[in-house]
Amino acid sequence: MALRSETSFRKCLNGGTKMAIRVVMPYGNSVMEAEMDWGQSLGTLDIADVPGLNDLQTAYRRAVDQPIGLSSGIWKSFRPGETVAIVLSDAFRHTGMDQLLPFVLDDLSQAGIAEEDILFAFATGTHRPPTQGEQARIAGADLFARFQSQCLVHDPQDEAGLIYVGETRRGTPVWINQRVYDCDRVILTGSVVLHYFAGFGGGRKALLPGLAGAATIAHNHALNLDSAENRLNPAVRIGVLDGNPVAEDMLEAAQLCKADGIINTVLNRRGEIAGIFAGEMDAAHRAAARFAWECYAAPIRRRADLVIASAGDAANFLQSHKALFNASLAATPQGRIVLLAPAPEGLGADRFGQWLALKTRDAIFAELRKHAEINGQTALSTIEKAPKTILVTDLSDKDVALIGARKAASLDAALALARAELRETGVADPTCYCMPSASYTVPWFGDGEKNVKVLP
Repeated sequence: MALRSETSFRKCLNGGTKMAIRVVMPYGNSVMEAEMDWGQSLGTLDIADVPGLNDLQTAYRRAVDQPIGLSSGIWKSFRPGETVAIVLSDAFRHTGMDQLLPFVLDDLSQAGIAEEDILFAFATGTHRPPTQGEQARIAGADLFARFQSQCLVHDPQDEAGLIYVGETRRGTPVWINQRVYDCDRVILTGSVVLHYFAGFGGGRKALLPGLAGAATIAHNHALNLDSAENRLNPAVRIGVLDGNPVAEDMLEAAQLCKADGIINTVLNRRGEIAGIFAGEMDAAHRAAARFAWECYAAPIRRRADLVIASAGDAANFLQSHKALFNASLAATPQGRIVLLAPAPEGLGADRFGQWLALKTRDAIFAELRKHAEINGQTALSTIEKAPKTILVTDLSDKDVALIGARKAASLDAALALARAELRETGVADPTCYCMPSASYTVPWFGDGEKNVKVLP
Protein backbone atom coordinates (compact mmCIF):
# COMPACT_ATOMS: atom_id res chain seq x y z
CA MET A 1 0.00 0.00 0.00
CA ALA A 2 2.93 2.35 0.48
CA LEU A 3 3.72 2.66 -3.23
CA ARG A 4 1.33 5.06 -4.89
CA SER A 5 1.04 5.95 -8.54
CA GLU A 6 -0.52 9.16 -9.70
CA THR A 7 -3.27 7.26 -11.43
CA SER A 8 -5.09 9.20 -14.10
CA PHE A 9 -8.18 7.53 -15.45
CA ARG A 10 -10.41 10.02 -17.18
CA LYS A 11 -11.94 10.85 -20.52
CA CYS A 12 -11.07 14.28 -21.86
CA LEU A 13 -13.26 16.05 -24.37
CA ASN A 14 -11.78 18.86 -26.44
CA GLY A 15 -14.04 20.46 -28.98
CA GLY A 16 -16.07 17.26 -29.22
CA THR A 17 -12.97 15.14 -29.89
CA LYS A 18 -12.70 11.98 -27.79
CA MET A 19 -9.28 11.86 -26.12
CA ALA A 20 -7.37 8.91 -24.74
CA ILE A 21 -7.78 7.54 -21.23
CA ARG A 22 -4.39 7.46 -19.56
CA VAL A 23 -3.79 4.65 -17.06
CA VAL A 24 -0.85 4.63 -14.63
CA MET A 25 -0.91 1.67 -12.26
CA PRO A 26 1.33 0.22 -9.52
CA TYR A 27 3.14 -2.98 -10.45
CA GLY A 28 5.16 -4.29 -7.54
CA ASN A 29 7.64 -1.55 -6.69
CA SER A 30 7.27 0.17 -10.06
CA VAL A 31 4.44 1.40 -12.27
CA MET A 32 2.97 0.49 -15.65
CA GLU A 33 1.40 2.96 -18.06
CA ALA A 34 -0.98 2.68 -21.01
CA GLU A 35 -3.39 4.78 -23.03
CA MET A 36 -6.85 3.76 -24.21
CA ASP A 37 -8.46 5.55 -27.14
CA TRP A 38 -11.63 3.55 -26.52
CA GLY A 39 -14.03 2.92 -23.66
CA GLN A 40 -16.05 5.02 -21.23
CA SER A 41 -14.41 5.86 -17.94
CA LEU A 42 -16.57 5.48 -14.85
CA GLY A 43 -13.70 6.77 -12.72
CA THR A 44 -11.17 5.52 -10.20
CA LEU A 45 -12.11 3.41 -7.18
CA ASP A 46 -9.54 3.92 -4.47
CA ILE A 47 -8.91 4.21 -0.76
CA ALA A 48 -10.23 7.50 0.61
CA ASP A 49 -7.60 10.21 0.79
CA VAL A 50 -7.57 10.55 4.58
CA PRO A 51 -4.59 12.26 6.23
CA GLY A 52 -1.99 10.48 8.31
CA LEU A 53 -1.72 11.34 11.98
CA ASN A 54 0.59 14.29 12.53
CA ASP A 55 1.66 13.36 16.07
CA LEU A 56 1.80 9.58 16.50
CA GLN A 57 2.96 9.71 20.10
CA THR A 58 0.06 11.92 21.19
CA ALA A 59 -2.44 9.81 19.25
CA TYR A 60 -1.00 6.62 20.75
CA ARG A 61 -1.12 8.09 24.25
CA ARG A 62 -4.77 9.08 23.85
CA ALA A 63 -5.66 5.61 22.51
CA VAL A 64 -4.03 3.59 25.31
CA ASP A 65 -4.97 5.96 28.14
CA GLN A 66 -8.63 6.11 27.05
CA PRO A 67 -9.08 2.59 25.64
CA ILE A 68 -12.34 1.58 24.01
CA GLY A 69 -14.36 -0.85 26.13
CA LEU A 70 -12.00 -0.79 29.13
CA SER A 71 -12.50 1.16 32.35
CA SER A 72 -8.87 2.25 32.69
CA GLY A 73 -5.71 2.63 30.62
CA ILE A 74 -4.41 -0.51 28.93
CA TRP A 75 -1.22 -0.63 31.00
CA LYS A 76 -2.76 0.30 34.38
CA SER A 77 -3.19 -3.29 35.56
CA PHE A 78 0.27 -4.51 34.46
CA ARG A 79 2.55 -5.35 37.37
CA PRO A 80 6.32 -5.83 37.84
CA GLY A 81 7.43 -9.43 37.39
CA GLU A 82 4.68 -10.30 34.91
CA THR A 83 5.48 -11.79 31.51
CA VAL A 84 4.04 -10.03 28.47
CA ALA A 85 3.43 -11.25 24.91
CA ILE A 86 3.12 -8.67 22.15
CA VAL A 87 1.55 -10.31 19.10
CA LEU A 88 2.68 -8.93 15.72
CA SER A 89 1.39 -9.53 12.21
CA ASP A 90 3.30 -11.55 9.62
CA ALA A 91 5.10 -10.34 6.51
CA PHE A 92 1.91 -10.13 4.42
CA ARG A 93 0.39 -7.31 6.45
CA HIS A 94 1.29 -3.62 6.55
CA THR A 95 0.50 -2.32 10.04
CA GLY A 96 2.82 0.56 10.93
CA MET A 97 3.40 -1.04 14.34
CA ASP A 98 7.15 -0.53 14.03
CA GLN A 99 6.41 3.18 14.64
CA LEU A 100 4.35 2.49 17.78
CA LEU A 101 6.34 -0.27 19.48
CA PRO A 102 8.91 2.15 21.01
CA PHE A 103 5.99 3.80 22.84
CA VAL A 104 4.75 0.36 23.94
CA LEU A 105 8.17 -0.53 25.34
CA ASP A 106 8.34 2.77 27.24
CA ASP A 107 4.94 2.04 28.81
CA LEU A 108 5.94 -1.50 29.75
CA SER A 109 9.08 -0.14 31.38
CA GLN A 110 7.00 2.41 33.30
CA ALA A 111 4.77 -0.46 34.48
CA GLY A 112 7.84 -2.27 35.83
CA ILE A 113 7.97 -4.97 33.17
CA ALA A 114 11.53 -6.21 32.67
CA GLU A 115 12.77 -6.45 29.09
CA GLU A 116 13.65 -10.13 29.55
CA ASP A 117 9.98 -10.81 30.36
CA ILE A 118 8.71 -9.55 26.99
CA LEU A 119 7.95 -11.96 24.14
CA PHE A 120 7.27 -10.82 20.58
CA ALA A 121 5.17 -13.37 18.67
CA PHE A 122 4.71 -13.25 14.90
CA ALA A 123 1.19 -14.45 14.10
CA THR A 124 1.64 -16.38 10.86
CA GLY A 125 -1.58 -18.38 10.68
CA THR A 126 -0.99 -20.71 7.74
CA HIS A 127 1.35 -18.30 5.93
CA ARG A 128 5.06 -18.94 5.53
CA PRO A 129 7.22 -17.72 8.41
CA PRO A 130 8.69 -14.23 8.04
CA THR A 131 12.41 -14.04 7.34
CA GLN A 132 14.66 -12.28 9.82
CA GLY A 133 14.77 -9.29 7.49
CA GLU A 134 10.97 -9.22 7.40
CA GLN A 135 10.79 -9.54 11.18
CA ALA A 136 13.08 -6.52 11.45
CA ARG A 137 10.81 -4.57 9.09
CA ILE A 138 7.66 -5.54 11.02
CA ALA A 139 9.02 -4.80 14.49
CA GLY A 140 11.52 -2.10 13.55
CA ALA A 141 15.22 -2.71 13.02
CA ASP A 142 16.39 -1.34 16.39
CA LEU A 143 13.78 -3.22 18.40
CA PHE A 144 14.44 -6.47 16.54
CA ALA A 145 18.16 -6.16 17.17
CA ARG A 146 17.47 -5.81 20.90
CA PHE A 147 14.84 -8.55 21.19
CA GLN A 148 15.74 -11.03 18.45
CA SER A 149 16.28 -13.84 20.96
CA GLN A 150 12.83 -13.11 22.40
CA CYS A 151 10.99 -13.31 19.09
CA LEU A 152 8.75 -16.29 18.37
CA VAL A 153 7.49 -17.29 14.92
CA HIS A 154 4.28 -19.29 15.28
CA ASP A 155 4.07 -22.72 13.64
CA PRO A 156 0.47 -23.98 13.30
CA GLN A 157 1.73 -27.51 12.55
CA ASP A 158 3.77 -27.79 15.76
CA GLU A 159 1.28 -29.68 17.93
CA ALA A 160 3.74 -29.81 20.83
CA GLY A 161 3.73 -26.02 20.92
CA LEU A 162 -0.06 -25.72 21.20
CA ILE A 163 -2.50 -25.82 24.10
CA TYR A 164 -6.21 -26.72 23.92
CA VAL A 165 -8.45 -24.08 25.51
CA GLY A 166 -11.96 -25.21 24.55
CA GLU A 167 -14.48 -25.46 21.73
CA THR A 168 -16.74 -22.88 20.11
CA ARG A 169 -20.50 -23.28 19.69
CA ARG A 170 -19.87 -24.16 16.05
CA GLY A 171 -17.58 -26.99 17.07
CA THR A 172 -14.20 -25.39 16.35
CA PRO A 173 -11.55 -26.97 18.62
CA VAL A 174 -9.39 -24.11 19.80
CA TRP A 175 -5.67 -24.89 19.92
CA ILE A 176 -3.47 -21.86 20.53
CA ASN A 177 0.24 -21.13 20.82
CA GLN A 178 1.21 -22.23 24.32
CA ARG A 179 4.15 -19.86 24.85
CA VAL A 180 1.87 -16.89 24.24
CA TYR A 181 -0.98 -18.39 26.28
CA ASP A 182 1.36 -18.98 29.22
CA CYS A 183 2.32 -15.31 29.41
CA ASP A 184 0.65 -13.34 32.18
CA ARG A 185 -0.39 -10.60 29.76
CA VAL A 186 -1.15 -10.63 26.03
CA ILE A 187 -1.56 -7.59 23.76
CA LEU A 188 -2.70 -8.10 20.17
CA THR A 189 -1.59 -5.73 17.44
CA GLY A 190 -2.44 -5.44 13.77
CA SER A 191 -4.08 -3.32 11.12
CA VAL A 192 -7.74 -3.29 10.15
CA VAL A 193 -8.82 -3.61 6.53
CA LEU A 194 -11.88 -5.18 4.93
CA HIS A 195 -11.39 -8.94 4.57
CA TYR A 196 -13.12 -11.10 2.00
CA PHE A 197 -14.36 -13.78 4.40
CA ALA A 198 -13.46 -12.62 7.94
CA GLY A 199 -15.39 -9.38 7.37
CA PHE A 200 -12.52 -7.27 8.65
CA GLY A 201 -8.89 -7.98 9.46
CA GLY A 202 -7.31 -7.10 12.77
CA GLY A 203 -8.61 -7.67 16.28
CA ARG A 204 -9.28 -11.32 17.04
CA LYS A 205 -7.53 -12.46 13.83
CA ALA A 206 -4.21 -12.10 15.65
CA LEU A 207 -5.27 -15.20 17.62
CA LEU A 208 -7.36 -17.05 15.03
CA PRO A 209 -5.87 -17.70 12.54
CA GLY A 210 -2.71 -15.87 13.67
CA LEU A 211 -1.62 -18.05 16.61
CA ALA A 212 -3.97 -21.01 16.18
CA GLY A 213 -3.26 -24.63 15.32
CA ALA A 214 -3.84 -25.97 11.83
CA ALA A 215 -6.93 -27.97 12.89
CA THR A 216 -8.47 -24.87 14.49
CA ILE A 217 -7.86 -22.76 11.39
CA ALA A 218 -9.25 -25.44 9.07
CA HIS A 219 -12.46 -25.88 11.06
CA ASN A 220 -13.06 -22.15 11.28
CA HIS A 221 -12.39 -21.55 7.60
CA ALA A 222 -14.67 -24.46 6.65
CA LEU A 223 -17.55 -22.24 7.73
CA ASN A 224 -16.95 -20.52 4.38
CA LEU A 225 -18.84 -23.38 2.74
CA ASP A 226 -22.59 -23.68 2.45
CA SER A 227 -23.68 -26.77 4.36
CA ALA A 228 -26.27 -27.85 1.79
CA GLU A 229 -25.10 -26.67 -1.63
CA ASN A 230 -21.86 -26.54 -3.59
CA ARG A 231 -21.39 -22.83 -3.07
CA LEU A 232 -19.68 -20.46 -0.70
CA ASN A 233 -21.80 -19.58 2.32
CA PRO A 234 -23.67 -16.37 1.37
CA ALA A 235 -23.54 -15.23 5.01
CA VAL A 236 -19.73 -15.06 4.82
CA ARG A 237 -19.21 -11.61 3.39
CA ILE A 238 -16.63 -8.90 3.17
CA GLY A 239 -17.28 -5.98 5.53
CA VAL A 240 -19.63 -8.04 7.73
CA LEU A 241 -19.03 -9.11 11.33
CA ASP A 242 -22.45 -9.88 12.80
CA GLY A 243 -24.20 -12.78 11.13
CA ASN A 244 -20.97 -13.85 9.42
CA PRO A 245 -20.27 -17.35 10.84
CA VAL A 246 -16.52 -17.19 10.15
CA ALA A 247 -16.18 -13.81 11.89
CA GLU A 248 -18.38 -14.81 14.83
CA ASP A 249 -16.51 -18.07 15.31
CA MET A 250 -13.15 -16.26 15.20
CA LEU A 251 -14.27 -13.91 17.95
CA GLU A 252 -15.67 -16.69 20.12
CA ALA A 253 -12.47 -18.71 19.75
CA ALA A 254 -10.32 -15.68 20.59
CA GLN A 255 -12.40 -15.00 23.68
CA LEU A 256 -11.46 -18.46 24.98
CA CYS A 257 -7.85 -17.26 24.97
CA LYS A 258 -6.26 -14.52 27.00
CA ALA A 259 -6.04 -11.04 25.54
CA ASP A 260 -5.64 -7.98 27.74
CA GLY A 261 -6.37 -5.67 24.83
CA ILE A 262 -5.56 -4.73 21.26
CA ILE A 263 -3.67 -1.93 19.60
CA ASN A 264 -4.82 -1.73 15.97
CA THR A 265 -4.07 0.76 13.25
CA VAL A 266 -5.86 1.84 10.10
CA LEU A 267 -3.55 2.99 7.31
CA ASN A 268 -4.28 5.51 4.57
CA ARG A 269 -3.53 5.12 0.86
CA ARG A 270 0.08 6.22 1.39
CA GLY A 271 0.66 3.58 4.06
CA GLU A 272 0.62 6.18 6.85
CA ILE A 273 -1.13 5.55 10.15
CA ALA A 274 -4.47 7.35 9.93
CA GLY A 275 -6.05 5.95 13.09
CA ILE A 276 -5.00 4.14 16.30
CA PHE A 277 -7.57 2.06 18.17
CA ALA A 278 -6.80 0.48 21.53
CA GLY A 279 -8.91 -1.32 24.10
CA GLU A 280 -11.02 -4.42 24.59
CA MET A 281 -10.58 -6.92 21.78
CA ASP A 282 -14.09 -6.73 20.30
CA ALA A 283 -15.12 -3.16 21.12
CA ALA A 284 -11.90 -1.53 19.92
CA HIS A 285 -11.87 -3.71 16.81
CA ARG A 286 -15.40 -2.64 15.89
CA ALA A 287 -14.45 1.00 16.25
CA ALA A 288 -11.46 0.44 13.98
CA ALA A 289 -13.68 -1.45 11.51
CA ARG A 290 -16.07 1.50 11.26
CA PHE A 291 -13.18 3.80 10.38
CA ALA A 292 -11.73 1.23 7.98
CA TRP A 293 -15.09 1.09 6.21
CA GLU A 294 -14.98 4.85 5.68
CA CYS A 295 -11.45 4.54 4.29
CA TYR A 296 -11.65 1.43 2.12
CA ALA A 297 -15.23 1.09 0.89
CA ALA A 298 -15.80 2.79 -2.48
CA PRO A 299 -19.42 3.52 -3.46
CA ILE A 300 -20.49 2.69 -7.02
CA ARG A 301 -23.85 2.98 -8.79
CA ARG A 302 -23.14 0.46 -11.51
CA ARG A 303 -20.74 -2.29 -12.45
CA ALA A 304 -18.33 -1.82 -15.35
CA ASP A 305 -17.55 -3.96 -18.39
CA LEU A 306 -13.83 -3.64 -17.62
CA VAL A 307 -11.99 -3.28 -14.32
CA ILE A 308 -8.27 -2.52 -14.35
CA ALA A 309 -6.86 -3.48 -10.96
CA SER A 310 -3.49 -3.61 -9.23
CA ALA A 311 -2.47 -6.02 -6.47
CA GLY A 312 0.38 -3.64 -5.64
CA ASP A 313 3.32 -5.31 -3.93
CA ALA A 314 1.50 -8.51 -2.93
CA ALA A 315 4.21 -11.15 -2.63
CA ASN A 316 2.33 -14.04 -4.23
CA PHE A 317 -0.90 -14.89 -5.97
CA LEU A 318 -2.61 -16.05 -2.76
CA GLN A 319 -2.28 -12.48 -1.51
CA SER A 320 -3.06 -11.03 -4.96
CA HIS A 321 -6.39 -12.86 -4.88
CA LYS A 322 -7.70 -10.17 -2.53
CA ALA A 323 -7.34 -7.66 -5.37
CA LEU A 324 -9.04 -10.06 -7.78
CA PHE A 325 -11.91 -10.57 -5.36
CA ASN A 326 -12.45 -6.84 -4.87
CA ALA A 327 -12.18 -6.10 -8.59
CA SER A 328 -14.84 -8.71 -9.29
CA LEU A 329 -17.30 -6.75 -7.11
CA ALA A 330 -17.04 -3.86 -9.59
CA ALA A 331 -17.27 -5.94 -12.80
CA THR A 332 -20.36 -7.06 -14.67
CA PRO A 333 -20.97 -10.84 -14.78
CA GLN A 334 -19.73 -10.96 -18.41
CA GLY A 335 -17.09 -8.26 -17.94
CA ARG A 336 -13.32 -8.50 -17.89
CA ILE A 337 -10.69 -7.85 -15.21
CA VAL A 338 -7.15 -6.82 -16.07
CA LEU A 339 -5.14 -7.63 -12.93
CA LEU A 340 -1.58 -6.41 -12.42
CA ALA A 341 -0.05 -8.91 -10.01
CA PRO A 342 3.68 -9.57 -10.29
CA ALA A 343 3.57 -12.25 -7.53
CA PRO A 344 7.38 -12.60 -7.26
CA GLU A 345 7.06 -15.54 -4.84
CA GLY A 346 4.83 -17.48 -7.20
CA LEU A 347 1.46 -18.98 -6.29
CA GLY A 348 2.22 -18.74 -2.59
CA ALA A 349 1.81 -22.32 -1.36
CA ASP A 350 2.23 -25.80 -2.80
CA ARG A 351 -1.21 -26.73 -1.48
CA PHE A 352 -2.77 -23.83 -3.38
CA GLY A 353 -1.42 -25.22 -6.64
CA GLN A 354 -2.73 -28.68 -5.78
CA TRP A 355 -6.20 -27.27 -5.21
CA LEU A 356 -6.09 -25.31 -8.48
CA ALA A 357 -5.10 -28.52 -10.29
CA LEU A 358 -8.54 -29.95 -9.46
CA LYS A 359 -9.80 -27.42 -12.05
CA THR A 360 -13.57 -27.53 -11.45
CA ARG A 361 -15.85 -26.16 -8.74
CA ASP A 362 -17.40 -29.55 -8.09
CA ALA A 363 -14.03 -31.26 -7.72
CA ILE A 364 -12.79 -28.60 -5.30
CA PHE A 365 -16.01 -28.71 -3.29
CA ALA A 366 -15.80 -32.50 -3.04
CA GLU A 367 -12.31 -32.25 -1.55
CA LEU A 368 -13.24 -29.34 0.70
CA ARG A 369 -16.05 -31.43 2.19
CA LYS A 370 -13.40 -33.98 3.17
CA HIS A 371 -10.65 -31.57 4.21
CA ALA A 372 -11.42 -27.88 4.44
CA GLU A 373 -8.56 -25.42 4.24
CA ILE A 374 -8.16 -21.83 3.18
CA ASN A 375 -5.96 -22.70 0.18
CA GLY A 376 -8.84 -24.70 -1.26
CA GLN A 377 -11.37 -21.98 -0.64
CA THR A 378 -9.12 -19.37 -2.24
CA ALA A 379 -8.59 -21.72 -5.20
CA LEU A 380 -12.36 -22.03 -5.55
CA SER A 381 -12.81 -18.27 -5.56
CA THR A 382 -9.93 -17.93 -8.04
CA ILE A 383 -11.23 -20.38 -10.63
CA GLU A 384 -14.66 -18.75 -10.48
CA LYS A 385 -13.13 -15.41 -11.46
CA ALA A 386 -10.29 -16.60 -13.71
CA PRO A 387 -12.31 -16.96 -16.94
CA LYS A 388 -12.89 -13.20 -16.98
CA THR A 389 -9.33 -12.33 -15.86
CA ILE A 390 -6.27 -11.25 -17.85
CA LEU A 391 -3.07 -11.21 -15.80
CA VAL A 392 -0.04 -8.99 -16.15
CA THR A 393 2.34 -10.95 -13.97
CA ASP A 394 5.75 -12.49 -13.43
CA LEU A 395 4.10 -15.87 -12.81
CA SER A 396 5.12 -18.66 -15.15
CA ASP A 397 2.85 -19.60 -18.05
CA LYS A 398 2.25 -22.90 -16.25
CA ASP A 399 1.02 -21.18 -13.10
CA VAL A 400 -1.24 -18.81 -15.05
CA ALA A 401 -2.71 -21.79 -16.91
CA LEU A 402 -3.29 -23.51 -13.56
CA ILE A 403 -5.17 -20.43 -12.35
CA GLY A 404 -7.26 -20.52 -15.53
CA ALA A 405 -6.62 -16.91 -16.58
CA ARG A 406 -4.88 -15.50 -19.63
CA LYS A 407 -1.45 -13.86 -19.43
CA ALA A 408 -0.43 -10.65 -21.20
CA ALA A 409 3.10 -9.35 -21.56
CA SER A 410 2.22 -5.74 -20.75
CA LEU A 411 -0.61 -3.51 -19.65
CA ASP A 412 -1.14 -2.41 -23.27
CA ALA A 413 -1.36 -6.03 -24.40
CA ALA A 414 -3.78 -6.89 -21.59
CA LEU A 415 -6.07 -4.00 -22.49
CA ALA A 416 -6.03 -4.96 -26.16
CA LEU A 417 -6.96 -8.55 -25.28
CA ALA A 418 -9.73 -7.37 -22.94
CA ARG A 419 -11.13 -5.13 -25.66
CA ALA A 420 -11.14 -7.97 -28.18
CA GLU A 421 -12.85 -10.37 -25.76
CA LEU A 422 -15.47 -7.78 -24.82
CA ARG A 423 -16.22 -7.18 -28.50
CA GLU A 424 -16.85 -10.90 -28.88
CA THR A 425 -19.51 -10.61 -26.18
CA GLY A 426 -21.14 -7.72 -28.04
CA VAL A 427 -19.69 -4.88 -25.96
CA ALA A 428 -18.22 -2.39 -28.43
CA ASP A 429 -17.70 0.59 -26.14
CA PRO A 430 -17.03 -0.81 -22.66
CA THR A 431 -17.36 1.08 -19.42
CA CYS A 432 -14.24 1.02 -17.23
CA TYR A 433 -13.11 1.39 -13.64
CA CYS A 434 -9.53 1.69 -12.43
CA MET A 435 -8.55 0.27 -9.01
CA PRO A 436 -4.92 1.18 -8.17
CA SER A 437 -5.21 -0.24 -4.62
CA ALA A 438 -7.48 -3.17 -5.37
CA SER A 439 -6.21 -5.34 -2.51
CA TYR A 440 -7.76 -2.87 -0.06
CA THR A 441 -10.50 -1.02 -1.97
CA VAL A 442 -13.95 -2.61 -1.72
CA PRO A 443 -16.65 -1.47 -4.18
CA TRP A 444 -20.18 -1.29 -2.82
CA PHE A 445 -23.52 0.04 -3.99
CA GLY A 446 -24.45 3.24 -2.20
CA ASP A 447 -28.13 2.63 -2.89
CA GLY A 448 -30.17 0.29 -4.99
CA GLU A 449 -28.55 -3.15 -5.18
CA LYS A 450 -27.47 -4.47 -1.81
CA ASN A 451 -23.86 -5.60 -1.75
CA VAL A 452 -21.49 -5.57 1.20
CA LYS A 453 -22.38 -2.80 3.60
CA VAL A 454 -23.21 -4.11 7.03
CA LEU A 455 -21.45 -1.95 9.57
CA PRO A 456 -20.28 -3.59 12.80
